[in-house]
Amino acid sequence: MPITEVDPSFPLADRRRGAAPTPPGSHQAANHGVTDAKQILLVEDSKVVGTLLGNKLCQAGFKVVWVESMAKAMAVLDLGRTDFFCAVLDFSLPDAPDGEIIPRLVARDIPSLVFTGNLSNTVRELAWGNNVVDYVLKDNPFAYDYIVATVRRLERNLTTKVLVVDDSTFSRQMMADLLRVQLLMVYTAGNGREAMAVLDEHPDIKLVITDFHMPEMDGFKLTQSIRQRASREEVAIVGISSDTDRTMAARFIKYGANDFIIKQSFLAEEFYSRVNQCLDDLENIRRLRDAAVRDFLTGLYNRRYFFDFGHKLFANAARKNITLTCAMIDIDYFKRVNDTYGHDVGDVALRHIADILAHRLRESDLVARIGGEEFCVLAVNVDAASVRTLCEELRQRVADSPLKLCEGQSVPLTVSIGVAVSGDAFSLEEMVKRADERLYRAKQSGRNRVVCS
Repeated sequence: MPITEVDPSFPLADRRRGAAPTPPGSHQAANHGVTDAKQILLVEDSKVVGTLLGNKLCQAGFKVVWVESMAKAMAVLDLGRTDFFCAVLDFSLPDAPDGEIIPRLVARDIPSLVFTGNLSNTVRELAWGNNVVDYVLKDNPFAYDYIVATVRRLERNLTTKVLVVDDSTFSRQMMADLLRVQLLMVYTAGNGREAMAVLDEHPDIKLVITDFHMPEMDGFKLTQSIRQRASREEVAIVGISSDTDRTMAARFIKYGANDFIIKQSFLAEEFYSRVNQCLDDLENIRRLRDAAVRDFLTGLYNRRYFFDFGHKLFANAARKNITLTCAMIDIDYFKRVNDTYGHDVGDVALRHIADILAHRLRESDLVARIGGEEFCVLAVNVDAASVRTLCEELRQRVADSPLKLCEGQSVPLTVSIGVAVSGDAFSLEEMVKRADERLYRAKQSGRNRVVCS
């Protein structure tokens, strides 16, 4: 990823074409070829801080445009740059010593993080009063990692859904606006029944923030209803109330909430901390689950998950609720790839094939790496004619997509595929065995082909 110290007079069109200005002291990190990385505007007058933070953001996969003053930042924006994902702003700049840059960037609808060496109440109030994403104190090296983690969180928030439930229009709107600053996808409801309807429409909502006192269905009943369909590890719930009952927090948590906030002491900083903690907990749980069920190299499901979930699919097929097709896929002459190019290239080849499978098949299909260079697919509700067509398309796509190495070399790859259907077998294991036998026939008859029943 490039980090560029920009001279705003450098023509905008040239910058967009990829050219880079070279003023004295400019910096350019290695460009690793990723063209769709999100761009971050870094405004920092310290060479040391700008270089360290800019490089950390680049290493995390972002592009960084670095300027040293408010004037240069505004010049870049005035030239038409509207593609900044977010900004990281030094609070005290040579031409803006008291945070004057903060409202200027926020007014441009650029989510902004404030990096400051001063944590006075004045600084804190100015930051939060301008709806910043967060502020970070320049007091230790971990602050840089915190900024990177926050930017990554913002990126994930673009696809994270949150529901705010409160019968007070003011409170509901206030919390929704705060969450939108964090780039979250926000839905709202005025009571528990409306909230359940929203959850029915958007079952992938990850966080629910609910008031207690509401008509028709209060916060406790809403929490119980959500917990009947989703655990704490799947959907986080934060209770919120102005009730003076000191047991309110404990009761909310016992009903199934993950956290609780008192309205009377509401602070944006605390609100964000609790929301982010809940979302981080869900992310960590998801990663742990993925580590247990996914192949570490390709990201596809592993053998264990394939058979665990595959048995459920087969049982459903045995009850005639669905049809199920099994395709065993093996990379041809994979040992030759390892011996010729090395095991590192072999690993890249496995990821390459996995990407083709993941992008061509549907979400309803179970795709797994079940060993070595073997992959297995369980396709749901695909008729016999479509099965052969699908497998031929996969085989042809692999053959037409040689693995390109950074040295300019191209490694041709092909796969052989064996196919079986659930109607031909009495168990998942037997169906997989039949598909494996047909895969062997495909290998014996010349490879780079599909053999069905």
